[in-house]
Amino acid sequence: MGTFLIILVLASGLVAVVAGISALRAGLRLRRIHLALQSHFYSEIAQLAGRATELEESLATLDARAQALPVRVSELQQNLAALRVLTNALGISLRQAQKALSTTGIKSSLAKPLSGVFGTRTERSDDPTVYEQGESSRH
Repeated sequence: MGTFLIILVLASGLVAVVAGISALRAGLRLRRIHLALQSHFYSEIAQLAGRATELEESLATLDARAQALPVRVSELQQNLAALRVLTNALGISLRQAQKALSTTGIKSSLAKPLSGVFGTRTERSDDPTVYEQGESSRH
């Protein structure tokens, strides 16, 4: 009987070690993917912010040229003013996106949804009625 218990303890210990190693590998893979995705998003946002800055500079040049033209100046200036407002809004949004994609921004923005996901899983596993309702809704 004692030998059987020792074998059972050793086997469950081995299973726990294998599960721990696979969880560690999955965590490391998730970390690599997170870093790659973050750098990709950051570079894309930086590129878009650069384009928005170029667009703002081009608009300033166009505005200066439009003021020199005598034909339909007021109509062109109204269109340029609307376009300037839109590009300024785009530039501000892109700068805010850059700030949000910083490491602290991503960590804080992901913390709440991830805790919600893990919190709902534990609630479901604790409450058998929720599990039964979930099973009945799947069928």
